[in-house]
Amino acid sequence: MGIARYSCETLVIGAGLAGISTALELLDQGHSVLLLDAASRAQCGGQANDAFGGMLLSGTPEQKRNGIADSPELLLEDWYRAAQFQADDGWAMAWARAYAARNKEDIYDWLHARGIRFFPAVQWVERGNNGDGNSVPRYHVAWGCGRGVVQTLAGQLFEHVYRARLRTLFEHRVLGLIRRDGAVVGCSGRGPQGDFTVDAEHVVLCSGGINGNLERVRAHWDPVYGPFPENLLNGTDPRADGALHDQVQQVGGQVVKLGQMWNYAAGIAHPQPQYPHHGISLIPARSALWLEPCGRRIGPQPLVTGFDTHDLCKRIGHLPGQYGWQILNWRIAIRELAVSGTDANPYFRDRRPLRLLWQLLRGNRQLVRELIDHNPDVLAADSLPELATAMAVLARDGRLQPDLMRADIERYDAAIARGRRLHNDEQLRRLVQLRQWRSDRIRTCRFQRILEPNAGPLIAIRTRLISRKSMGGMLTDLHGRVLDAQGQQVPGLYAAGEAAGFGGGGISGIRSLEGTFLSNCIFNGRRVARGIANRPLE
Repeated sequence: MGIARYSCETLVIGAGLAGISTALELLDQGHSVLLLDAASRAQCGGQANDAFGGMLLSGTPEQKRNGIADSPELLLEDWYRAAQFQADDGWAMAWARAYAARNKEDIYDWLHARGIRFFPAVQWVERGNNGDGNSVPRYHVAWGCGRGVVQTLAGQLFEHVYRARLRTLFEHRVLGLIRRDGAVVGCSGRGPQGDFTVDAEHVVLCSGGINGNLERVRAHWDPVYGPFPENLLNGTDPRADGALHDQVQQVGGQVVKLGQMWNYAAGIAHPQPQYPHHGISLIPARSALWLEPCGRRIGPQPLVTGFDTHDLCKRIGHLPGQYGWQILNWRIAIRELAVSGTDANPYFRDRRPLRLLWQLLRGNRQLVRELIDHNPDVLAADSLPELATAMAVLARDGRLQPDLMRADIERYDAAIARGRRLHNDEQLRRLVQLRQWRSDRIRTCRFQRILEPNAGPLIAIRTRLISRKSMGGMLTDLHGRVLDAQGQQVPGLYAAGEAAGFGGGGISGIRSLEGTFLSNCIFNGRRVARGIANRPLE
Protein backbone atom coordinates (compact mmCIF):
# COMPACT_ATOMS: atom_id res chain seq x y z
CA MET A 1 0.00 0.00 0.00
CA GLY A 2 1.35 3.43 -0.96
CA ILE A 3 1.73 6.52 1.15
CA ALA A 4 -1.51 8.43 1.79
CA ARG A 5 -1.09 12.10 0.92
CA TYR A 6 -3.18 14.97 2.24
CA SER A 7 -3.03 18.72 1.81
CA CYS A 8 -4.67 21.57 3.71
CA GLU A 9 -4.48 25.24 4.54
CA THR A 10 -3.79 24.74 8.26
CA LEU A 11 -2.75 21.49 9.92
CA VAL A 12 -3.51 21.25 13.65
CA ILE A 13 -1.65 18.39 15.33
CA GLY A 14 -3.38 17.34 18.54
CA ALA A 15 -7.12 17.20 19.24
CA GLY A 16 -7.00 18.24 22.87
CA LEU A 17 -8.44 21.48 24.20
CA ALA A 18 -5.75 23.62 22.56
CA GLY A 19 -6.17 21.92 19.18
CA ILE A 20 -9.96 22.05 19.30
CA SER A 21 -9.91 25.74 20.29
CA THR A 22 -7.48 26.50 17.45
CA ALA A 23 -9.53 24.61 14.88
CA LEU A 24 -12.81 26.13 16.08
CA GLU A 25 -11.45 29.66 15.85
CA LEU A 26 -10.02 28.97 12.39
CA LEU A 27 -13.41 27.77 11.16
CA ASP A 28 -15.00 30.86 12.68
CA GLN A 29 -12.60 32.91 10.55
CA GLY A 30 -13.54 30.95 7.42
CA HIS A 31 -10.31 28.97 7.13
CA SER A 32 -10.00 25.28 6.28
CA VAL A 33 -8.43 22.91 8.81
CA LEU A 34 -7.10 19.38 9.03
CA LEU A 35 -7.21 18.21 12.67
CA LEU A 36 -4.99 15.21 13.37
CA ASP A 37 -4.45 13.14 16.51
CA ALA A 38 -2.75 9.88 17.48
CA ALA A 39 -5.68 8.85 19.67
CA SER A 40 -9.07 7.57 18.56
CA ARG A 41 -12.10 9.75 17.87
CA ALA A 42 -13.60 8.52 21.15
CA GLN A 43 -10.64 10.07 23.01
CA CYS A 44 -11.00 13.45 21.31
CA GLY A 45 -10.38 16.15 23.89
CA GLY A 46 -7.27 14.58 25.37
CA GLN A 47 -6.36 15.26 28.98
CA ALA A 48 -9.07 17.91 29.33
CA ASN A 49 -11.56 15.02 29.47
CA ASP A 50 -10.13 14.07 32.87
CA ALA A 51 -9.50 17.57 34.26
CA PHE A 52 -11.49 19.09 37.12
CA GLY A 53 -12.21 22.14 34.99
CA GLY A 54 -10.85 25.03 37.05
CA MET A 55 -9.73 28.24 35.35
CA LEU A 56 -7.98 31.34 36.65
CA LEU A 57 -10.21 34.25 35.60
CA SER A 58 -10.42 37.88 36.63
CA GLY A 59 -13.15 40.51 36.46
CA THR A 60 -15.96 37.99 36.02
CA PRO A 61 -19.61 38.31 37.09
CA GLU A 62 -18.98 35.45 39.55
CA GLN A 63 -16.26 37.49 41.25
CA LYS A 64 -18.51 40.54 41.42
CA ARG A 65 -21.41 38.54 42.89
CA ASN A 66 -19.02 37.21 45.54
CA GLY A 67 -17.84 40.71 46.42
CA ILE A 68 -14.33 40.21 45.01
CA ALA A 69 -12.59 43.36 43.79
CA ASP A 70 -10.03 42.33 41.17
CA SER A 71 -8.22 43.99 38.28
CA PRO A 72 -5.79 43.12 35.47
CA GLU A 73 -3.11 45.05 37.33
CA LEU A 74 -3.56 43.05 40.54
CA LEU A 75 -3.62 39.76 38.64
CA LEU A 76 -0.41 40.62 36.81
CA GLU A 77 1.27 41.71 40.04
CA ASP A 78 0.35 38.38 41.66
CA TRP A 79 1.43 36.48 38.54
CA TYR A 80 4.89 38.04 38.41
CA ARG A 81 5.42 37.50 42.13
CA ALA A 82 4.52 33.82 41.87
CA ALA A 83 6.31 33.12 38.59
CA GLN A 84 9.68 34.61 39.57
CA PHE A 85 10.52 35.20 35.92
CA GLN A 86 14.15 35.35 34.83
CA ALA A 87 15.83 37.77 32.43
CA ASP A 88 15.38 35.38 29.50
CA ASP A 89 11.62 35.01 30.04
CA GLY A 90 10.64 37.94 27.84
CA TRP A 91 8.03 36.11 25.78
CA ALA A 92 6.61 34.32 28.81
CA MET A 93 6.16 37.70 30.51
CA ALA A 94 4.52 39.10 27.38
CA TRP A 95 2.04 36.22 27.40
CA ALA A 96 1.35 36.79 31.10
CA ARG A 97 0.62 40.47 30.41
CA ALA A 98 -1.71 39.53 27.57
CA TYR A 99 -3.51 36.98 29.76
CA ALA A 100 -3.99 39.45 32.61
CA ALA A 101 -5.38 42.03 30.20
CA ARG A 102 -7.55 39.78 28.03
CA ASN A 103 -8.63 36.66 29.96
CA LYS A 104 -12.15 37.97 30.64
CA GLU A 105 -12.89 38.80 26.99
CA ASP A 106 -10.96 36.03 25.25
CA ILE A 107 -11.69 33.11 27.59
CA TYR A 108 -14.64 33.76 29.91
CA ASP A 109 -16.83 35.70 27.46
CA TRP A 110 -15.98 33.33 24.61
CA LEU A 111 -16.93 30.27 26.67
CA HIS A 112 -20.06 31.94 27.97
CA ALA A 113 -21.18 32.71 24.42
CA ARG A 114 -20.76 29.01 23.66
CA GLY A 115 -23.01 27.94 26.52
CA ILE A 116 -20.39 27.07 29.15
CA ARG A 117 -21.18 28.22 32.69
CA PHE A 118 -19.24 28.30 35.95
CA PHE A 119 -20.05 27.28 39.52
CA PRO A 120 -21.23 30.44 41.34
CA ALA A 121 -18.74 30.18 44.23
CA VAL A 122 -15.21 31.27 43.29
CA GLN A 123 -12.45 29.25 44.95
CA TRP A 124 -9.33 30.73 46.55
CA VAL A 125 -6.37 28.50 45.71
CA GLU A 126 -2.61 29.12 45.67
CA ARG A 127 -2.75 31.96 48.17
CA GLY A 128 1.01 31.77 48.69
CA ASN A 129 2.79 30.93 51.90
CA ASN A 130 3.88 34.52 52.34
CA GLY A 131 1.48 36.57 50.27
CA ASP A 132 3.13 35.49 47.03
CA GLY A 133 0.07 33.90 45.42
CA ASN A 134 -3.48 34.91 44.55
CA SER A 135 -4.41 38.05 46.48
CA VAL A 136 -8.09 37.29 45.87
CA PRO A 137 -10.17 34.24 44.81
CA ARG A 138 -10.00 33.62 41.04
CA TYR A 139 -10.43 29.86 40.54
CA HIS A 140 -13.63 29.27 38.54
CA VAL A 141 -14.88 25.69 38.16
CA ALA A 142 -16.78 24.98 34.95
CA TRP A 143 -20.05 23.10 35.20
CA GLY A 144 -19.39 19.80 33.47
CA CYS A 145 -15.72 19.87 34.52
CA GLY A 146 -12.95 19.67 31.93
CA ARG A 147 -14.84 17.06 29.94
CA GLY A 148 -17.90 19.26 29.69
CA VAL A 149 -15.81 22.16 28.40
CA VAL A 150 -13.86 20.25 25.78
CA GLN A 151 -16.76 18.11 24.59
CA THR A 152 -19.00 21.16 24.24
CA LEU A 153 -16.37 22.83 22.07
CA ALA A 154 -15.71 19.62 20.14
CA GLY A 155 -19.41 19.26 19.41
CA GLN A 156 -19.55 22.82 18.11
CA LEU A 157 -16.48 22.16 15.98
CA PHE A 158 -17.89 19.04 14.34
CA GLU A 159 -21.30 20.68 13.77
CA HIS A 160 -19.87 24.02 12.66
CA VAL A 161 -21.61 25.92 9.88
CA TYR A 162 -18.31 25.61 7.97
CA ARG A 163 -17.75 21.97 8.89
CA ALA A 164 -17.18 21.14 5.22
CA ARG A 165 -13.86 22.95 5.64
CA LEU A 166 -12.84 20.60 8.48
CA ARG A 167 -11.15 17.24 7.97
CA THR A 168 -10.15 14.96 10.85
CA LEU A 169 -7.61 12.16 10.96
CA PHE A 170 -7.65 10.17 14.19
CA GLU A 171 -5.27 7.32 15.05
CA HIS A 172 -2.60 9.07 12.96
CA ARG A 173 0.69 9.52 14.78
CA VAL A 174 3.11 12.20 13.59
CA LEU A 175 6.69 10.97 13.34
CA GLY A 176 8.32 13.97 11.70
CA LEU A 177 7.88 17.52 10.45
CA ILE A 178 8.50 18.28 6.79
CA ARG A 179 10.70 21.28 6.03
CA ARG A 180 11.19 22.79 2.59
CA ASP A 181 13.12 25.94 1.65
CA GLY A 182 13.49 26.85 5.32
CA ALA A 183 9.77 26.58 6.13
CA VAL A 184 7.77 23.86 7.87
CA VAL A 185 5.26 22.71 5.26
CA GLY A 186 3.67 19.63 6.80
CA CYS A 187 4.28 16.37 8.58
CA SER A 188 4.75 12.66 8.03
CA GLY A 189 3.63 9.75 10.14
CA ARG A 190 1.77 6.49 10.37
CA GLY A 191 -1.94 5.75 10.51
CA PRO A 192 -4.13 2.64 10.60
CA GLN A 193 -3.65 2.03 6.87
CA GLY A 194 0.07 2.80 6.73
CA ASP A 195 2.31 5.81 6.21
CA PHE A 196 0.96 9.27 5.41
CA THR A 197 2.09 12.82 4.70
CA VAL A 198 0.31 16.15 5.03
CA ASP A 199 1.23 19.30 3.11
CA ALA A 200 0.09 22.52 4.80
CA GLU A 201 0.62 26.27 4.64
CA HIS A 202 0.55 26.46 8.44
CA VAL A 203 1.38 23.75 11.01
CA VAL A 204 0.11 24.22 14.58
CA LEU A 205 1.47 21.90 17.27
CA CYS A 206 -1.02 21.24 20.08
CA SER A 207 0.61 17.97 21.05
CA GLY A 208 0.93 18.39 24.81
CA GLY A 209 3.95 18.31 27.06
CA ILE A 210 6.56 15.83 28.23
CA ASN A 211 5.22 14.76 31.62
CA GLY A 212 3.72 11.46 30.52
CA ASN A 213 7.25 10.24 29.77
CA LEU A 214 8.90 9.65 33.15
CA GLU A 215 12.33 9.14 31.60
CA ARG A 216 12.08 12.56 30.02
CA VAL A 217 10.83 13.96 33.32
CA ARG A 218 13.92 12.42 34.92
CA ALA A 219 16.19 14.04 32.32
CA HIS A 220 14.79 17.50 33.09
CA TRP A 221 14.12 17.08 36.82
CA ASP A 222 14.89 20.22 38.81
CA PRO A 223 16.95 19.37 41.93
CA VAL A 224 15.04 22.05 43.83
CA TYR A 225 12.55 19.20 44.37
CA GLY A 226 15.24 16.86 45.65
CA PRO A 227 16.69 13.94 43.68
CA PHE A 228 14.50 12.38 41.01
CA PRO A 229 11.99 10.21 42.92
CA GLU A 230 12.14 6.55 42.00
CA ASN A 231 8.61 6.28 43.42
CA LEU A 232 7.26 9.09 41.20
CA LEU A 233 3.69 8.52 40.07
CA ASN A 234 2.46 9.37 36.59
CA GLY A 235 -0.74 11.40 36.34
CA THR A 236 -0.41 12.13 32.62
CA ASP A 237 -1.18 10.06 29.54
CA PRO A 238 2.07 8.41 28.37
CA ARG A 239 1.38 9.71 24.87
CA ALA A 240 2.42 13.13 26.20
CA ASP A 241 5.99 12.05 25.58
CA GLY A 242 7.66 15.13 24.11
CA ALA A 243 8.47 13.47 20.78
CA LEU A 244 7.40 16.54 18.79
CA HIS A 245 9.53 18.75 21.00
CA ASP A 246 12.49 16.92 19.47
CA GLN A 247 11.10 17.48 15.98
CA VAL A 248 10.78 21.21 16.66
CA GLN A 249 14.41 21.39 17.70
CA GLN A 250 15.43 19.53 14.55
CA VAL A 251 13.81 22.19 12.37
CA GLY A 252 15.47 24.98 14.35
CA GLY A 253 12.81 25.90 16.90
CA GLN A 254 13.65 26.66 20.51
CA VAL A 255 12.38 24.44 23.33
CA VAL A 256 12.96 26.04 26.73
CA LYS A 257 12.43 25.64 30.47
CA LEU A 258 11.46 21.95 30.45
CA GLY A 259 12.64 21.71 34.05
CA GLN A 260 9.67 23.87 35.04
CA MET A 261 6.87 21.46 35.85
CA TRP A 262 3.62 21.65 37.78
CA ASN A 263 3.60 18.43 39.74
CA TYR A 264 1.62 17.66 42.87
CA ALA A 265 2.66 16.50 46.34
CA ALA A 266 -0.41 14.41 47.19
CA GLY A 267 -0.28 11.67 44.60
CA ILE A 268 -1.61 8.21 45.40
CA ALA A 269 -1.69 5.03 43.36
CA HIS A 270 -4.53 4.63 40.89
CA PRO A 271 -6.74 1.74 42.07
CA GLN A 272 -7.19 0.57 38.46
CA PRO A 273 -3.96 1.59 36.69
CA GLN A 274 -4.07 2.00 32.92
CA TYR A 275 -0.30 2.32 32.50
CA PRO A 276 2.88 1.91 34.62
CA HIS A 277 3.10 4.08 37.75
CA HIS A 278 -0.40 5.44 37.10
CA GLY A 279 -1.48 7.74 39.92
CA ILE A 280 -4.23 10.16 40.88
CA SER A 281 -3.91 13.50 42.61
CA LEU A 282 -5.69 14.21 45.88
CA ILE A 283 -6.93 17.57 47.02
CA PRO A 284 -5.67 16.95 50.55
CA ALA A 285 -7.54 17.65 53.76
CA ARG A 286 -6.37 20.90 55.37
CA SER A 287 -7.10 19.63 58.89
CA ALA A 288 -4.98 16.51 58.42
CA LEU A 289 -1.48 16.33 59.84
CA TRP A 290 1.22 15.78 57.21
CA LEU A 291 3.98 13.60 58.66
CA GLU A 292 7.45 12.48 57.64
CA PRO A 293 7.97 8.75 56.97
CA CYS A 294 9.23 8.38 60.55
CA GLY A 295 5.94 9.75 61.91
CA ARG A 296 7.24 13.16 62.95
CA ARG A 297 5.11 16.10 61.89
CA ILE A 298 6.66 17.93 58.94
CA GLY A 299 7.91 21.30 60.12
CA PRO A 300 8.72 23.74 61.50
CA GLN A 301 6.20 25.16 59.01
CA PRO A 302 3.48 22.53 58.65
CA LEU A 303 2.24 21.45 55.24
CA VAL A 304 -1.24 22.79 54.45
CA THR A 305 -2.67 22.62 50.95
CA GLY A 306 -4.17 25.63 49.19
CA PHE A 307 -1.20 27.94 49.64
CA ASP A 308 1.87 26.90 47.63
CA THR A 309 1.96 23.69 45.59
CA HIS A 310 5.53 24.41 44.46
CA ASP A 311 6.67 24.48 48.09
CA LEU A 312 4.72 21.32 48.99
CA CYS A 313 6.54 19.44 46.22
CA LYS A 314 9.91 20.72 47.42
CA ARG A 315 9.18 19.66 50.99
CA ILE A 316 8.00 16.14 50.07
CA GLY A 317 10.83 15.70 47.57
CA HIS A 318 13.45 16.31 50.25
CA LEU A 319 12.01 13.86 52.80
CA PRO A 320 13.70 10.49 53.37
CA GLY A 321 12.02 8.10 50.96
CA GLN A 322 10.33 11.06 49.22
CA TYR A 323 6.87 10.33 50.59
CA GLY A 324 4.74 11.55 53.45
CA TRP A 325 1.75 10.47 55.52
CA GLN A 326 -1.45 12.41 55.94
CA ILE A 327 -3.13 11.48 59.23
CA LEU A 328 -6.79 12.34 59.68
CA ASN A 329 -10.08 10.78 60.71
CA TRP A 330 -13.40 9.99 59.07
CA ARG A 331 -15.01 13.28 60.11
CA ILE A 332 -12.23 15.32 58.52
CA ALA A 333 -12.07 13.13 55.42
CA ILE A 334 -15.72 13.30 54.44
CA ARG A 335 -15.75 17.08 54.70
CA GLU A 336 -12.34 18.01 53.31
CA LEU A 337 -10.81 15.23 51.23
CA ALA A 338 -11.30 15.30 47.46
CA VAL A 339 -9.78 13.87 44.30
CA SER A 340 -8.94 16.07 41.35
CA GLY A 341 -10.57 15.21 38.04
CA THR A 342 -13.83 14.92 36.15
CA ASP A 343 -15.04 11.48 37.21
CA ALA A 344 -14.13 12.00 40.87
CA ASN A 345 -16.58 14.93 40.96
CA PRO A 346 -19.79 13.55 39.40
CA TYR A 347 -22.08 16.34 40.63
CA PHE A 348 -19.89 18.97 38.97
CA ARG A 349 -19.54 16.74 35.91
CA ASP A 350 -23.28 16.06 35.59
CA ARG A 351 -24.35 19.61 36.55
CA ARG A 352 -26.38 18.60 39.60
CA PRO A 353 -26.21 21.62 41.93
CA LEU A 354 -28.67 20.35 44.56
CA ARG A 355 -26.86 17.04 44.96
CA LEU A 356 -23.57 18.92 45.14
CA LEU A 357 -24.91 21.21 47.86
CA TRP A 358 -26.18 18.21 49.82
CA GLN A 359 -22.77 16.55 49.52
CA LEU A 360 -21.01 19.71 50.71
CA LEU A 361 -23.29 19.88 53.74
CA ARG A 362 -23.26 16.16 54.59
CA GLY A 363 -19.78 15.16 53.47
CA ASN A 364 -18.56 12.95 50.65
CA ARG A 365 -18.94 9.57 52.33
CA GLN A 366 -18.95 7.63 49.08
CA LEU A 367 -15.57 8.97 47.95
CA VAL A 368 -13.90 8.28 51.30
CA ARG A 369 -15.35 4.78 51.48
CA GLU A 370 -14.13 4.02 47.95
CA LEU A 371 -10.64 5.27 48.78
CA ILE A 372 -10.46 3.15 51.94
CA ASP A 373 -11.84 0.05 50.26
CA HIS A 374 -9.96 0.18 46.96
CA ASN A 375 -6.85 2.34 47.15
CA PRO A 376 -3.65 0.70 48.42
CA ASP A 377 -2.28 4.01 49.70
CA VAL A 378 -5.30 4.74 51.93
CA LEU A 379 -5.48 2.91 55.26
CA ALA A 380 -8.07 2.95 58.04
CA ALA A 381 -8.08 1.58 61.59
CA ASP A 382 -9.98 1.98 64.84
CA SER A 383 -6.90 2.76 66.93
CA LEU A 384 -3.56 4.47 66.43
CA PRO A 385 -1.51 1.30 67.14
CA GLU A 386 -3.50 -0.60 64.50
CA LEU A 387 -3.04 2.23 62.04
CA ALA A 388 0.71 2.38 62.71
CA THR A 389 1.02 -1.36 62.08
CA ALA A 390 -0.75 -1.03 58.72
CA MET A 391 1.43 1.95 57.78
CA ALA A 392 4.62 0.04 58.57
CA VAL A 393 3.47 -2.91 56.48
CA LEU A 394 2.68 -0.67 53.51
CA ALA A 395 5.93 1.31 53.69
CA ARG A 396 8.20 -1.72 54.26
CA ASP A 397 11.17 0.51 55.03
CA GLY A 398 11.35 0.42 58.84
CA ARG A 399 11.19 4.21 59.13
CA LEU A 400 7.95 4.62 61.08
CA GLN A 401 8.28 5.26 64.83
CA PRO A 402 4.78 4.90 66.33
CA ASP A 403 5.68 6.65 69.60
CA LEU A 404 6.97 9.67 67.70
CA MET A 405 3.78 9.78 65.62
CA ARG A 406 1.55 9.53 68.68
CA ALA A 407 3.43 12.31 70.48
CA ASP A 408 3.05 14.78 67.61
CA ILE A 409 -0.63 13.97 67.06
CA GLU A 410 -1.40 14.34 70.76
CA ARG A 411 0.51 17.63 70.88
CA TYR A 412 -1.60 18.99 68.01
CA ASP A 413 -4.84 17.77 69.58
CA ALA A 414 -3.86 19.38 72.88
CA ALA A 415 -3.28 22.70 71.11
CA ILE A 416 -6.84 22.53 69.75
CA ALA A 417 -8.28 21.56 73.14
CA ARG A 418 -6.88 24.71 74.78
CA GLY A 419 -9.43 26.75 72.89
CA ARG A 420 -9.24 29.25 70.08
CA ARG A 421 -8.04 32.12 72.29
CA LEU A 422 -4.90 30.12 73.08
CA HIS A 423 -4.19 28.59 69.66
CA ASN A 424 -0.48 28.91 68.93
CA ASP A 425 0.05 26.55 66.01
CA GLU A 426 0.74 27.65 62.43
CA GLN A 427 -1.64 25.09 60.93
CA LEU A 428 -4.46 26.34 63.15
CA ARG A 429 -3.71 29.90 62.06
CA ARG A 430 -3.94 28.75 58.43
CA LEU A 431 -7.28 27.09 59.14
CA VAL A 432 -8.59 30.35 60.60
CA GLN A 433 -7.63 32.15 57.40
CA LEU A 434 -9.14 29.45 55.18
CA ARG A 435 -12.44 29.53 57.05
CA GLN A 436 -12.76 33.29 56.58
CA TRP A 437 -13.62 32.71 52.90
CA ARG A 438 -17.10 31.17 52.72
CA SER A 439 -16.27 28.78 49.87
CA ASP A 440 -13.55 27.27 52.05
CA ARG A 441 -15.52 27.43 55.30
CA ILE A 442 -18.02 24.84 54.13
CA ARG A 443 -15.15 22.48 53.20
CA THR A 444 -12.95 23.02 56.27
CA CYS A 445 -13.58 21.56 59.72
CA ARG A 446 -13.66 23.84 62.73
CA PHE A 447 -10.49 22.76 64.57
CA GLN A 448 -11.11 19.03 64.53
CA ARG A 449 -8.92 16.89 66.80
CA ILE A 450 -7.39 13.83 65.13
CA LEU A 451 -7.82 11.35 68.00
CA GLU A 452 -11.33 12.39 69.03
CA PRO A 453 -13.02 9.06 69.88
CA ASN A 454 -16.30 9.61 68.03
CA ALA A 455 -14.70 11.00 64.84
CA GLY A 456 -13.13 7.75 63.63
CA PRO A 457 -12.00 5.57 62.12
CA LEU A 458 -8.49 6.96 61.84
CA ILE A 459 -7.12 7.25 58.30
CA ALA A 460 -3.55 7.35 56.97
CA ILE A 461 -2.76 8.29 53.37
CA ARG A 462 0.67 7.71 51.86
CA THR A 463 1.38 10.66 49.55
CA ARG A 464 3.99 10.80 46.81
CA LEU A 465 4.94 13.25 44.10
CA ILE A 466 2.94 12.83 40.91
CA SER A 467 3.99 14.05 37.46
CA ARG A 468 1.36 16.28 35.87
CA LYS A 469 2.05 19.30 33.65
CA SER A 470 4.93 20.76 31.64
CA MET A 471 5.33 24.47 32.28
CA GLY A 472 8.14 24.87 29.74
CA GLY A 473 7.97 24.13 26.04
CA MET A 474 8.29 25.56 22.55
CA LEU A 475 9.19 29.24 22.54
CA THR A 476 6.40 31.26 20.93
CA ASP A 477 5.58 34.90 20.29
CA LEU A 478 2.16 36.40 20.97
CA HIS A 479 0.78 34.93 17.74
CA GLY A 480 1.97 31.45 18.70
CA ARG A 481 4.75 31.43 16.09
CA VAL A 482 7.62 29.14 17.09
CA LEU A 483 10.90 31.06 17.34
CA ASP A 484 14.45 29.99 16.51
CA ALA A 485 17.69 30.69 18.36
CA GLN A 486 17.85 34.19 16.84
CA GLY A 487 14.33 34.98 17.98
CA GLN A 488 12.94 34.76 14.45
CA GLN A 489 9.91 32.75 13.41
CA VAL A 490 10.43 29.26 12.05
CA PRO A 491 8.29 29.88 8.95
CA GLY A 492 5.04 27.96 8.92
CA LEU A 493 5.34 26.59 12.47
CA TYR A 494 3.11 27.45 15.44
CA ALA A 495 2.44 25.96 18.88
CA ALA A 496 -0.30 26.28 21.50
CA GLY A 497 -1.22 24.89 24.89
CA GLU A 498 1.08 22.68 26.92
CA ALA A 499 3.37 22.15 23.92
CA ALA A 500 4.25 25.86 24.17
CA GLY A 501 4.50 25.95 27.96
CA PHE A 502 0.99 27.45 27.76
CA GLY A 503 2.47 30.44 25.95
CA GLY A 504 5.97 31.79 25.37
CA GLY A 505 7.67 28.59 26.50
CA GLY A 506 6.61 29.08 30.11
CA ILE A 507 3.86 31.60 30.86
CA SER A 508 3.74 30.68 34.57
CA GLY A 509 7.45 30.71 35.33
CA ILE A 510 8.29 28.43 38.24
CA ARG A 511 4.87 28.63 39.94
CA SER A 512 1.33 28.64 38.61
CA LEU A 513 -1.48 30.55 40.26
CA GLU A 514 -3.49 27.38 39.41
CA GLY A 515 -6.22 27.27 36.82
CA THR A 516 -3.84 28.51 34.11
CA PHE A 517 -3.76 25.31 32.08
CA LEU A 518 -7.18 24.72 30.50
CA SER A 519 -7.65 28.47 30.20
CA ASN A 520 -4.36 28.95 28.39
CA CYS A 521 -5.11 26.12 25.97
CA ILE A 522 -8.08 28.23 24.88
CA PHE A 523 -6.18 31.53 25.04
CA ASN A 524 -3.21 30.16 23.08
CA GLY A 525 -5.31 28.39 20.49
CA ARG A 526 -7.49 31.38 19.73
CA ARG A 527 -4.49 33.71 19.42
CA VAL A 528 -2.72 31.33 17.04
CA ALA A 529 -5.80 31.01 14.86
CA ARG A 530 -6.42 34.76 14.77
CA GLY A 531 -2.77 35.34 13.87
CA ILE A 532 -3.01 32.90 10.97
CA ALA A 533 -6.22 34.63 9.85
CA ASN A 534 -4.56 38.08 10.15
CA ARG A 535 -7.18 39.13 12.70
CA PRO A 536 -5.20 39.23 15.96
CA LEU A 537 -6.88 39.38 19.37
CA GLU A 538 -5.59 42.75 20.52
